Amino acid sequence: MTGERTATARTAEDMRRVGRRVASMVRGGDVLLLSGPLGAGKTTFAQGFGAGLGITEPIVSPTFTIARELEGRFGDGSPAHLVHVDAYRLGGSAYAPGQDAVGRLLDELESLGLDEELEDPSDDTVVLMEWGEQMVAALAPERLEIHIDRPLDADGRDADPDAELTSDGVRIVTLIPVGDAWERRMGSAL
Repeated sequence: MTGERTATARTAEDMRRVGRRVASMVRGGDVLLLSGPLGAGKTTFAQGFGAGLGITEPIVSPTFTIARELEGRFGDGSPAHLVHVDAYRLGGSAYAPGQDAVGRLLDELESLGLDEELEDPSDDTVVLMEWGEQMVAALAPERLEIHIDRPLDADGRDADPDAELTSDGVRIVTLIPVGDAWERRMGSAL
């Protein structure tokens, strides 16, 4: 993609800084997809993102609550409503006859009251969804995809595939704009 950008985060504070920078670009109605392996730094990114929106409540992983709603402010001072969703546990195997995976996920989102937030976020709402790769394309044709890659060694080079993951090391954050609105905004990103 033409507007794709990458950033390197060597520390948790670096990751929070990237999150704050992305928060400075969002507007009401935006949907952001945050992906990466366990321990990549998604929650740390979300903490910086929340701080960038002026949210003072702690940002924690919504894994067991599915979604958390937090109040903050955009850079221009207008109210910002953040819906932080963790879709990791959504999309179980209990499908209705003939139902596809996206249909199942949409049903689950509807039962949680999140389908409308994702399909048509209000003017003050920003949706930050973790683990939503399987559904976000169906819900948000305009979105910013944020992929966090976690190389296994501290220098960011390919490491022994049997090496143990640690909290140390480089994270590569790739921002991928999907849709014209995000393509235009990414010109000055990072």
